[in-house]
Amino acid sequence: MSTGLAMKKEITREDILPMAAYEAERRELRRDLVAKKKFRRQDIGPVCTFYFENYETMWAQVHEMLYIEKGGEEQIADELSAYNPLIPQGRELVATVMFEIDDAQRRKTFLAKLGGIEETAFFEIDGERIAGTPEDDVDRTTADGKASSVQFIHFPFTDAQAEKFKAPGTRVILGFTHPEYAHMTILSEDARGALAQDFD
Repeated sequence: MSTGLAMKKEITREDILPMAAYEAERRELRRDLVAKKKFRRQDIGPVCTFYFENYETMWAQVHEMLYIEKGGEEQIADELSAYNPLIPQGRELVATVMFEIDDAQRRKTFLAKLGGIEETAFFEIDGERIAGTPEDDVDRTTADGKASSVQFIHFPFTDAQAEKFKAPGTRVILGFTHPEYAHMTILSEDARGALAQDFD
């Protein structure tokens, strides 16, 4: 896949490879994707990772789901409707956010304290904050205040904010303001540069 595909904003039926072709290229495609995702992954605190999505990561995810589940033509429309909304549309960044705790009991206890955390994610650029907006497909905090271990968060930028983000050397912070997980980090220049490519 060429780097130009990173700027595409929608996966169409015409973009889906026949499974035999995908299977033949799968190892090489997955190896290439690992390299491209290197600076699109950002750890926040001890157990949270942001995986910033784009056309290429979602194209790969759709193909992996088709490869694993083998649902054929009928499955394609469902996968496109599930993953197209996570492709940034030129003035946003979109992340799959995962709280990764191996021990099941510890994970359950931990997530029970994190209700609403998806509402507290933010970027900060030179002191200006951009609040994250959770994907509205499903409520990811239960009525009793337990957060999901997987969240999908959009960060909408103004033109001015996007231009500032794209400027080399800009100080960019990513984090949460949740009282039980108020962690944040400064993006490396490599990470800032990789994510800047998601803006038109």
